[in-house]
Amino acid sequence: MQPSRPAVDRWVVAVWVAILVVSCLASSYAGLADEARRGRTIPFSAIFATEATSYIVIAALIPAIYWMQRRFPLTEPRNLLAHAAALIPFSLAHTTGMAALRYLWFAAILGEPFNFPLTFDRFAYEFSKDIIAYTTMNIGVMALDYIRQRLEKRTPAAPPSGARPERFAVRKRGGSEIMVEVAEIDWVEASGNYAILHVGGETFEIRSSLAKLEGELDPNRFVRVHKSHIVNIARVTEVTPWVSGDWRIRLQDGAELNLSRRYRQRFEALAPVRS
Repeated sequence: MQPSRPAVDRWVVAVWVAILVVSCLASSYAGLADEARRGRTIPFSAIFATEATSYIVIAALIPAIYWMQRRFPLTEPRNLLAHAAALIPFSLAHTTGMAALRYLWFAAILGEPFNFPLTFDRFAYEFSKDIIAYTTMNIGVMALDYIRQRLEKRTPAAPPSGARPERFAVRKRGGSEIMVEVAEIDWVEASGNYAILHVGGETFEIRSSLAKLEGELDPNRFVRVHKSHIVNIARVTEVTPWVSGDWRIRLQDGAELNLSRRYRQRFEALAPVRS
């Protein structure tokens, strides 16, 4: 298995850069037009500095948005509360970060004084705008992830079963790498650009999408049961009805996962469920 997907990662980074640059320039020209309508003449460099500092901090916060989506995916409604709570530190970081950058930009580059009082009213005003920014960024992360998954489905088919890998190299905490036998994997969960291997009560992170990993695993042994989960069919100990037509799977390590209706036919092809 390849350790990374640099081409896809570069594509995602390029899209974010393009979105932020275009948005920054558009906001700058809109701000310049607004000032002109008010009868005030402000250099474009000052307007651009004000917008650019905000977008620079937004760009720096994108990894945090990806982490939140990996840890608390918005595809599950129960995670809405976690994202609502994350809005506060997000807005604080954005507001204080862009205030510091504006002081530096205006003093070091434009040679002009700049006033940005960090009062409660100012934080409240920025928070109201950051609700939209945070929501938009999460939508962007989810949309790009969806596009990435669609692109990966167009990749060539996986090699024949005889050529399937028998072990994966995974990185442990601290940086060392170990080999994990495929047969020892209990189940796998998606985590953004990574997959988490659950092996005998331990977890290991591997740089691969779930769709790519699914194509490398033996389909007679591993089956997709949810858009975020693959299970080793030999590790399933119990299947019970749940809600909305889904089923609940219990594994030998005690984990409980959803068996979605969408994937039930694949599961029952290997392990028929008797009502």
